[in-house]
Amino acid sequence: MRLVAFDDAGTAKLGVVQGEAIVDLARAAPDLPRDLAGLIRKGAAAFAAAAEAARKAKADATRSLASLRFRPPLETAGKIICLGLNYVDHAAEGGHAKPSYPSFFLRCSSSLVAHGEAIWRPRASTQLDYEAELAAIVGRTARHVKAADALGYVAGYSCFNDGSIRDYQRKTTQWTIGKNFDRTGGFGPWFVTADELPPGAAGLSIQSRLNGTVMQNADTSDMLFPVAETVALLSECMTLEPGDILVMGTPAGVGYARKPPVWMKPGDTIEIAIEGVGILSNPIADEPAR
Repeated sequence: MRLVAFDDAGTAKLGVVQGEAIVDLARAAPDLPRDLAGLIRKGAAAFAAAAEAARKAKADATRSLASLRFRPPLETAGKIICLGLNYVDHAAEGGHAKPSYPSFFLRCSSSLVAHGEAIWRPRASTQLDYEAELAAIVGRTARHVKAADALGYVAGYSCFNDGSIRDYQRKTTQWTIGKNFDRTGGFGPWFVTADELPPGAAGLSIQSRLNGTVMQNADTSDMLFPVAETVALLSECMTLEPGDILVMGTPAGVGYARKPPVWMKPGDTIEIAIEGVGILSNPIADEPAR
C-alpha cells in the first residue's frame, strides 16, 4: 500500500494511492488517524482498516493524484537519522576509506520539503548538491534489536534527497550544519509499506537525475550497512520510536566529486528514483528574501 500526505486548504490529510488517484482517508475512514505518524502508532490493524476503507471508498472520497499539493510523508518525526559513506564507491570519491562503522548524523524537520515543492538554494552558498537515498520508516519501538529481527521494526520506505550545502558541510568535522539548511531535504512522494518491497528494500535500482541526466545509478544492495544492520546498530545506542526516519546514504556520482563540480541551481529539476518506491521530483529555486 502507498500512503500519501497532502494539503487540503491548509489542512494536512492522508490518502491511499490507487493508480493515478487517491482515496482521502478523512472521508473514507474518518475514525482513522489523519497523518502517517498516527497510523503507524496504531499498528497493523490501522493499516488494514485503511486498505479496506480505500477498497470500499465511494467516488466522493476519490481525487486525482495530479491535483494534489504534496506534503512530506512525515513532517514532525522524533528523529531523522542519516548515514554517511554507506556506499563504498561514494566513500572513495570523497577520499574516505571504507568505513567499519556508519557515519551517523541528524537532520531536522525544518529541512524537509515535499515532492513537487522547491528545494531552496540558500542565500549563504551556491554549493547545493544532490544525494539519492532510501528512507526507512520505523514502525515499532526498537531497543537492543538483533539484526535478524530488525526488519520487523520497519513499517515502510520512501525516497529522500539529502540535499547538502557542501562548503558549510566542510566548515567543521561534524556534517550537521551543511545538512540542515531550510528546505533542502526532499522527501516523498509517498510512503510504501514494507510488504510491497523485497526485505530491507534490497536489490532496487536507485538513481538521481538532474534535468533528465542520470547522475547517480546504483542498487540498494550496494549499501555497506543495510537496513536491518542499521536498525540493530542504532538500537544498541538509543530507542527507535514509531515514525523515526532512517536515511540510508547515497551512492557515487554526487556533484561535488565531479570535475568541474556540478551544483544545483534555480531552474533545475532534480529527481530521485527508486525502483518499486517512486520518483521524488523537486524544482530548485533561490531562497526567497524575507
